[in-house]
Order: sequence, then structure tokens, then C-alpha cells
Amino acid sequence: MTREQQAPELPGAREAVQADGLPFRVSVLAAARAMARAAALTAALLGAVSLAGWVADVEALKSALPGDLVTVKPNTAVAVLALGLSLAMVATGPGRRLMVAARAAAALAALIGVLTIVEYTTGAGLGIDELLFTDDTAGATTGTPGRMAPNTAAALTLGAVASLCASTPRVPAWFSQIPGLAVGALGMLRLYGAAYAVPELERFGAYTGMALHTALALVLLGTAAFLARPDEGLAGLLTNAGTTGALGRWLFATAVVVPPLLGWSVLAGEDVGLFGARLGTALLVCGHVAVFSAVIFTALVVGRRVEVAHARAEWQVRQNALLQAFMDHTPAVVFIKDLHGRFLAVNTTFEENTGLSRERVLGRLDRDVLPPGLARQARATDLAVLTDGTPVQREESITLPGGPQDVLTSLFPLNDANGTPYALCGVVIDITERVAAQREVQRAHRRFRALLESAPDATLITDGRGTIVMANTQVERLFGRAPGDLVGTEVVDLVPRPLRRRHGALLGAYLRLRAPKPTVMDRELYGLHGDGREFPVEVSVSSLRAEHETLVFLTVRDITERRRAEAERAERYEQLRHIAYTLQHSLMGEPPRLPYLPSAHRYLASVQDPGVGGDWFDVIPLGGRRTGVVIGDVMGRGLEAAAVMGQLRAASHALARTGTSPSRLMTGLDTFVGDLADQLVTCAYLVIDQDACEVTLCSAGHLPVIVLPPDGPAHRLPVPVGVPLGVNEACGGEELFEEVTLPLPPGSTLVLYTDGLVERPGTDIEAQIDVLAHALEAVPKSVPPDPENLDRAAARLIRTLIPDTAAHDDDVTLLMIAVPGPEGEDTCA
Repeated sequence: MTREQQAPELPGAREAVQADGLPFRVSVLAAARAMARAAALTAALLGAVSLAGWVADVEALKSALPGDLVTVKPNTAVAVLALGLSLAMVATGPGRRLMVAARAAAALAALIGVLTIVEYTTGAGLGIDELLFTDDTAGATTGTPGRMAPNTAAALTLGAVASLCASTPRVPAWFSQIPGLAVGALGMLRLYGAAYAVPELERFGAYTGMALHTALALVLLGTAAFLARPDEGLAGLLTNAGTTGALGRWLFATAVVVPPLLGWSVLAGEDVGLFGARLGTALLVCGHVAVFSAVIFTALVVGRRVEVAHARAEWQVRQNALLQAFMDHTPAVVFIKDLHGRFLAVNTTFEENTGLSRERVLGRLDRDVLPPGLARQARATDLAVLTDGTPVQREESITLPGGPQDVLTSLFPLNDANGTPYALCGVVIDITERVAAQREVQRAHRRFRALLESAPDATLITDGRGTIVMANTQVERLFGRAPGDLVGTEVVDLVPRPLRRRHGALLGAYLRLRAPKPTVMDRELYGLHGDGREFPVEVSVSSLRAEHETLVFLTVRDITERRRAEAERAERYEQLRHIAYTLQHSLMGEPPRLPYLPSAHRYLASVQDPGVGGDWFDVIPLGGRRTGVVIGDVMGRGLEAAAVMGQLRAASHALARTGTSPSRLMTGLDTFVGDLADQLVTCAYLVIDQDACEVTLCSAGHLPVIVLPPDGPAHRLPVPVGVPLGVNEACGGEELFEEVTLPLPPGSTLVLYTDGLVERPGTDIEAQIDVLAHALEAVPKSVPPDPENLDRAAARLIRTLIPDTAAHDDDVTLLMIAVPGPEGEDTCA
């Protein structure tokens, strides 16, 4: 178990352990070992006395009673002496030489006992019975001269085994204690036989009986073997300081003493004729019940007292352990001192910060633990707290072995039930990082203030309700009011009165956004100078949302000069746009309105350019009821594209008037564009023959023409698409333009357009052409065609394909032509 895992001992913990019975157990163990040594030595003394009786031939030393014919045999005396010395050495304590001598003595006793048992079991004489002395009492007793009783031999053998096991620490204690109890029981049987005048317990059959000396010695040897290791095994249960030990000692003493006394009393009464055998047995039973009942209740009372004391001690130890565990798991430094300034308890954080172990701190004064200056300061503070009797908390900087630290110290007295202080507790929290953070916050605040003052524009900081909490010095230049005067006022007070509601609504709407982003607003925003002057402003708004507070940053800039410059620039732009628009229409021209061929058109200029671009279309009468229609798109924007467009429109018109075919017209235009530098043009030319009800078409990279027949859905005319104009030279000058002639049913409507109508970023242009075709099917058909309906249809197509014409960034040209049948006929021949 590591130091952190093992709860250190608090003041009072040692007393709690003593209350738990540790000194008592130590004393019991010491008494048990002393008893074992005394019993073993007494047994050895009995063996030595008996052996001396054989040496001096003194009968009184050989037997316990005068005239007793059962004597202690020489081998028995030797074995008892050896076994007594062996157990005495085992009970004395560990020691290599001592244990070797003990095992040797036990081995001698075991050898004598085992050889004797062999003689009894085999009937052979091994010559050991009168090896030392001749037994003259054999004639008067039964058995073999000099041979010990068989129960004595068995008891000595068991005693030797018990001694050998007790001298070996690795062998469990009960290996020696159980044989020891058996040895004691064999000795007690002989003593009971003598006390109760029962010859059957003195000897077994015709074998030699056990002498009283031997019986007493066996009881002593059994006791010594049982108590040789008193803190382990069965003996440990009796020596235990707890309830089980107390009860066990009471019950064991009762069981050993009371039954023999009761039995002897009953037999004595029977011998003198006070009562008969049956009444004596009943009295014996009643006596056992009464005695053991009294013993049980006495043991229960003792056990209950022990349990209460043990529970109280355990509770105190547990409380101390919990307190120490709480202190050790507290990140702050925690200590407890007595009234004299001696440390009673500290936690692990105290050890880590001071570099001193708990053992070096407990019981010592401040001057023994802390640096001199800090110790004097700590003692003076402790005395002040104890004198006033009130807690004290202060921030201070101290120097510890790990370096200087900023700490928050809390000191408070610990009072008893009477309110008298008996100790002082201190909690020291390391706030070095917090103090450093506070200093950094202060430095950051100073830097922020300096940054705020260095801003070129007036900056206002408000809370979430629009109340100004901070302003820089530039607000005085802009609004004519000091920053200090603005703090605590509403920000809308800096707005002209008629506009305050609108400005407040704008700020509220911004704050209600879930994730408001920095925004710049300059439309219809005005500020109010201290002298009543109003001026347009631009306001940059951003917000900072903390846990319980929202701050709004407003940067205000006077844009009076900008508004004046913008107005002048807008005026010049409108002039240029008007000029460009006029130029565009002059270059594009106005197509003629043919009574036999109704048409409608739309042109939208790009919002990114001043109204000019490269789109054009033209309707050219060719004589009779034949009409040429051309549409084109010069790549690019601006005046350069418009200039190329004007040249191409004039060239295509001139070529068409010559009656040239569509393919030859495309070839001529391609040659013309090839002479221009870096130009690319898409173009389509149609010749509509109303008498023949057909159309001849040639396309140079232009978008497909859509036709709406009178009796079917709108679809694209199946015309081969050639390369755009201007790339024929790069392809080797081959004939790249192919014309086709297709039938055109009367009542059909043709739709020609440029890519500005159907091209969108991120969309498929083919899909947009399909959208145009579907929208065309919704155009109402009138016979004969109505120019007004056709014009309304053109406007509807523009709205369908371009919902927001004000934001469209490309030129758009749309031309719709309704084709009636031959004059005076509904169908073509």
C-alpha cells in the first residue's frame, strides 16, 4: 500500500487503537508466553526430580504418593525433561541456535516414545526400558520392568511432534496446538482417575499405569505446546483482544475448572451417603446448567461492553480516517494546530508545498517547520485569531521551497461544546494563477482602453439594452459631448428625435439574431451633434455575448463628404449611362414592323456595364412575303463589344439585302470577324418564306431556335450548329456553316434569344432552354396573330426566366415572331 493509499494517523487515532485493545492483547500474549515457559520448565523440573530419584534411589521422588507402586520410569523422566526444555526454548522466542536445540530435545523425546510404542505393538523388547536403571518395582506391578505406560508413550510422541511443529514458523500453528491439547487430555484423564478413584483411568488393561508425576507433567507439557505460539491458530482465538477472545477465555476457564469440581462434589456426596447415584447425576446436570448459564450471561455482559468499546473505537478511527482522507484529497493546504502552535494534523498538499514529511511536522512548532520570518508571522496571526475568536481570511504572498506563491489563507478556531477553543484550523489556497490572471486582465483592460482610444472613429460600447457603458474620446469630436457624459445614457439619444424609433428597432432586430455577425450600416442613418446639427453616419455593429451579458460595439463615422461625393458620382454615372444607352439603341436600331409578320422583342442591358453590350437582332424584308431574321451575340461587354456589334449588324443587313443564302451570309460574316482581332461571335440567320410555309436557317454556334407550332408542343428546330464566327481560319478555312430548310406551319411562333436569357451560374443551360420551351407553351394562340398578345408573351417569358431583372449581370435579347399563313389562305399549297 502506497503512502497516498494509506490514511496517516490523526491525533486521537493512536488512543482509539489503544481503546480497541492493542495494549491488552500485547499483555495477554506476553502472559501466555510466560505461562508456556513456566509450564514447560515445571514439567522439565518434574522430569529432572524423577530422574534424580532413580539416580539417588529415593522412592519418594519416583512416585507422587507414599506407597504408590506406579512410579515414573527412567525413560519417561528423560523424555519429559527433554520435552519440557524443548517447549521452554520454543516459547522463549526466535533464535536459530535455540530452535536447533529445541528440535534436538524434541527429537530425543519422540525417539523414546516411538520406540516404546513399537515395543507395545510388536511385543518385542528393544532393550531401552532398563537401559539407564533397573526397575525393582516390576514384580509389584503389571507390565514390563522399566517400560512406561502406552498412553504415556503416545502422549510423549504427540508432545514431541507439537514441539517440532511449533519451532518451525512455516508450519501452521494448529499443527502444534491440536497435539498439545491431546497431550493435556491424556494427562487429565490420569488425574481424573486419581481424583475420582477410578482405576480404569490409571492404566489400560495389564499394561503399566501412568504415574501422577507423569500425568501432571503431561498437563503442563500440553499447556506449553498449546501456548507456544499464542498469537496464532487456536490460541490466537483465546488471546484475541476482541469479543471472541474475552468470551473464549471465560468459557474455556469454565469448561476446564467447573465440570471437574462439580463431578468431585457429586461423588463425595455419594460416598458419604447424602444421596444416591441417580440423584447425584441429576444434581451434576443441574449444577452444569446453572454454572454454564451464569457463565453465559456473564460472558454476554462482558462481550457487550467489549463490543460497545470496540464500536466506539472503530467509529473514532473511521472518523479520523475520513477526516484525514478529506484533508488529503483537498487541493488546498490544510493543517490543525493546538493552542501552543504544535501541528496536530496536516494533509499531503502541506507536505508537497513545504517539502517536509508528516512525521517531521506532527508535534512540532511553527519555528521548527517554517522559515523564521514566516513562522513568526504565522504565530502572531494564530494568536490574534485565538484571542478574537473570529475567523480571518486574507491574501498574502509567501515564499516556500518551491518558490514565491500568492495564497488565500483562512484561519478559524475549533471550539468545544462550551465554545472554548481547543485547536486552530488553517486552509491555505494557492491563488498564484488567479492573481496572475487578474493582473493579466488588468493589463488587457489597459491595452483595450489604449486600443479604443487609438481608433480613428467614434466608438461606443453599450449593453444589451442600448445603454452606453464606455466611449472613446473621438465621440466628443463627432457628437460634441464628453465620453464621461455619455456613460449611462441611451445610445438613441445621439440620433435625431424623429429617427430614434427606427434606429432603436434596427439595433433590437440585430440583437435578436441567433448568431449576429459584424455588420456595416449606412443607409438612412443620422447622428445628432450637441449643437442640434444632423449629419449622415456609417455605423459598424458587432456584439460580444458572454454568459450573463451582451455587449454591443458601435463604430460611428461621419459620411457627409462621402454622401456628397456619391451624389456627384451617381449624377455623372447616370449621364454616362444615358449616353451609352442612346448609343446602344442607335447601333442596334429599331427593326421594322411588318404587317404580314407580327413580332415582339425585349432587350435588357447588364447592370454591371453602362447599358451597352454585344447583343443585336434585325428583321430584314427580302421582297414578297420573304423575310430575313438575324440574331447575334458578340462575346464580351462594354463599348468594344457594342462597336463590333454595330459593324456586324450593318454587314449582316447589307448581305441579307443582296438576297444571299443563309450559309453564304454566315461565310461572309465569318470573313469579316476574322479580320477583327480576338473576337468571337455567335449568330443565327433565318429566311422565312410565308408563301412556301418554310424557313431556311443557318447557325454559327448560336443557341437553338424554339418553335411553337399551332397544334403541338414547343420544340427546338433541328438545325446543325456550326462553329462561332471568327474561328473558321483557325480550323483551316473549311466550309463550316450548313443551312437547312424546314417546313413552318401557319400559326407557328418562333423564339430567338441570346445566352443572357438562359445561362445561370451553377445550372445546366440545356435545362434552362427546356424551361423556356415549357414557358412558351403557356402563350395563348390567336388567329390571326395579335401583336399585343405577342408583346405580353415576351414580357411573361422575361419574368419567368429572369425574376430579378435589376440584379441581372448579362445582356439579354429576346425576339418572338408569329408566322401567319399565305395571304388569303389558311394553309400552304
